[in-house]
Amino acid sequence: MVLLEVAANSVASAFAAQEGGAGRVELCASLDEGGVTPSHGTIALAREGLDIPLYVLVRPRAGDFVYENAEVEAMLDDIAHCRALGCDGVVIGALTAEGEVDADSCALFVRAAEGMGVTFHRAFDLIADKRAALETIVGLGFERVLTSGGMATAVAGASTIAQLVTQAGDRIVVMPGAGIEPANVADLRDATRAREFHASAKRRLPSAMRRVAGDALGMGAGETRTDVATVRALVAALAERPAR
Repeated sequence: MVLLEVAANSVASAFAAQEGGAGRVELCASLDEGGVTPSHGTIALAREGLDIPLYVLVRPRAGDFVYENAEVEAMLDDIAHCRALGCDGVVIGALTAEGEVDADSCALFVRAAEGMGVTFHRAFDLIADKRAALETIVGLGFERVLTSGGMATAVAGASTIAQLVTQAGDRIVVMPGAGIEPANVADLRDATRAREFHASAKRRLPSAMRRVAGDALGMGAGETRTDVATVRALVAALAERPAR
């Protein structure tokens, strides 16, 4: 079975992902900034309404992945919060100033998430030696790593992803993500032999506001939300028979 995970930036997006046939939701906020940890209410409502696995992004801010002690403590609290709400897993990661896996912080995260699944997010794509980093992540106990192969899109990084999939074997899931669409996901599946894929499947909705007086705050545009039809098209494309 090939699984589609959808990055959902709201409760409505999470429900749209499920309706479209996604196998798992990664819940976040501020998707346009790469995603940060969603609110308590968002997580609770998504958990209550979803029948598919729910993973939550634990990222205290946009920007890089080098975290101060207070930020690490906040992330540990967020992991505990996700556990208390019955989430299936968390999506997390941290790097050193030298651009390597912050093994000390990540070990704390994995320990705090005991009983839940743990995905290492696309901080992985900022690491120069990805083969060595993958071994570190395996050793820390992560079950999955999300990557574009270090490129702007997973299609551009397909050759590196394929190498990582081979290196990983059955020890960890290598999940391509970034720029995945219905038109390219089947070819990416065949090129990488990956078994899980990550997409946002989002579209911009028109604003529900009838009048915006000058839009002084720059907030008159509609929201970005997961699109049910796009999720369905991705699922259908992945269900096609892989090339032999």
